[in-house]
Amino acid sequence: MKGERLKRAVVERARAEGFAVIRIASTEAIPQVPERLQAWLEAGHHGEMGWMAERATERAAPRKLWSQARRVVMLGMSYAPDSDPLAMLGQPDKAAISLYARRRDYHDVIKGKLKSVAGLLAAKGGADVKVFVDTAPVMEKPLAEAAGLGWQGKHTVLVSREHGSWLFLGAIYTTAELPEDAPESDHCGSCRRCLDICPTDAFPAPYQLDARRCIAYLTIEHQGHIDAALRPGIGNRVFGCDDCLAVCPWNKFAAAAQETRLALKDSLEAPSLADLAALDDAAFRTLFAGTPVKRTGRDRFIRNVLIAIGNSNRPELAASAEALVVDASPLVRAMAAWALIRLAPERAGHLAAHALAGEADADVRKEWLALPSQPECIA
Repeated sequence: MKGERLKRAVVERARAEGFAVIRIASTEAIPQVPERLQAWLEAGHHGEMGWMAERATERAAPRKLWSQARRVVMLGMSYAPDSDPLAMLGQPDKAAISLYARRRDYHDVIKGKLKSVAGLLAAKGGADVKVFVDTAPVMEKPLAEAAGLGWQGKHTVLVSREHGSWLFLGAIYTTAELPEDAPESDHCGSCRRCLDICPTDAFPAPYQLDARRCIAYLTIEHQGHIDAALRPGIGNRVFGCDDCLAVCPWNKFAAAAQETRLALKDSLEAPSLADLAALDDAAFRTLFAGTPVKRTGRDRFIRNVLIAIGNSNRPELAASAEALVVDASPLVRAMAAWALIRLAPERAGHLAAHALAGEADADVRKEWLALPSQPECIA
C-alpha cells in the first residue's frame, strides 16, 4: 500500500486513536527554521534551556536527525477546555495550574497512540518510522504549520482554525513518500491580544518569545531563584501560564476535548495555596503523580507557591510562608522570606535577625536583607 491509499489508512487510524487533526509535510518543508532558531539562541531567549542549543542542527532540519526520513506526519490532539481557564486568576488564595498540567501527562497518553499510527504505517506501507512527543530535537510547531495543522501565532504557539491554541502535538518521521498537505497561512491579522495580556512582557515583538520572561518557563524550566522584578507578574500561577493561549479569538471554534485519558483532575482545579505550601516531598509526589507537575520537583513547585502567596495580598497566608522559612531547601527559604516580608513585614522584622544569624545561603540572606530595618552590618 502506498500513496493516497496509504495516507487514508493512516488518517483513519489516527482518527480512531483520538487525534483531532493529521497532516503531512516533507522533511524539507521548513528551510527558514535554521536561521530563525540560530537568531533566537544568539539572543539568549532560550534562557537555561541548554538542550535547545546542544542539538540545534538536528532540531532545525529533520533529515539531520534522521537522514532516511522523507515525510513528517504531524498529529494534533485537542485539550480545549469547556470553561474559561483564566477565571481562577481572580482567586488570589488559590493556585492557577496550567490547563495542560491538570491532567495525565500528555507524553504518556499520546506516545502510545502515535505508536499505533506508526505501526500501521510500517505494516501497510513497508516504511521505517520514528515517533516523537516533545522528547527529541524536533521543531513541532514549524512542522505543524508546514503540514497545515495551523500557523504559529504572534505568541509563537500553534493556532488552528478548528481547535484554537489547544493542541498537543506529536510527530512521526517516516521513509514513506506520502502525499503532502498544503501549509497553513497566518490568520492573526492585526490582533495582538496574546501579546498585550502577557503579565511579564515576554514578547519583545510579534512572533518572538523571550523565555527568560515567560511565566511558563520561569515556573517550570527555570531551576533557580526567579528575578524579583518578575515575581509580581506571576500572580497566583504556580505552574505554567495560559494567558496568551486563552485570549486567542480562534478558540471560539474549539470544542471541548474528548479524550477520556486526558480528563482534568478535580483535585488540581484551583487548589488552596495554604494546602500546597504544606506539601512535603512525599505528599507532593502523591498529589501530582502521573502529571507533568511531578517532573518539576517539590522544591521548585513550592518556590512558585510562595511567590503566589506573596502576591496574594492575603495576610492570613503569612503563616504558610513563615512555616517555610526554616525549610531544608534554600530555594524555598528564600521565597518564604520574600512572601512573609510582603504579607507581614512586622512579623518578618521580628524573625529576620534570628534567621540571618543561622543562614549561610547568600540568596536567602539577600531576601531577608531586603527589609529596610536590617542594618548593613548583619550582612
